[in-house]
Amino acid sequence: MLVPSIFSNDLFDDFFNDNYKPAQRYVQSANSRNLMNTDIKEFEDQYELGIELPGYKKEDVTASLKDGYLTIEAERHADETLKERKGQYIRKECFTGKSQRSFYVGELVTQNDIHASFENGILTIVVPKIKEQPKVEQTNYISIE
Repeated sequence: MLVPSIFSNDLFDDFFNDNYKPAQRYVQSANSRNLMNTDIKEFEDQYELGIELPGYKKEDVTASLKDGYLTIEAERHADETLKERKGQYIRKECFTGKSQRSFYVGELVTQNDIHASFENGILTIVVPKIKEQPKVEQTNYISIE
């Protein structure tokens, strides 16, 4: 009989399964560690994104806008003081590397429309709702010389 364990994915699971499931451990940890958890709130005139980036510094985070896509990138480097000490990791959950996430905000939104702030590991981005202006058919006359 198979019974789900309430102790799954803990230190001892990794220690004892180390030789049996190395590929699964790599895929599982890669997928779960570099995801930027995001809350998106909708207001009448704007959207507010709250992106969790615990342990990151403001200078490690960039936001860019291209072709209607708002892209957030964050990069964390390994702590240099830990590199100097000798030892072998038994479990490594602290992500080091680059993470990226994109959101489609529309091609009418410009860089100047978006406001971002970073405080206590939370990146808050406010994106206004910009309604597409109806196209007015206009005849442009060309002067004939």
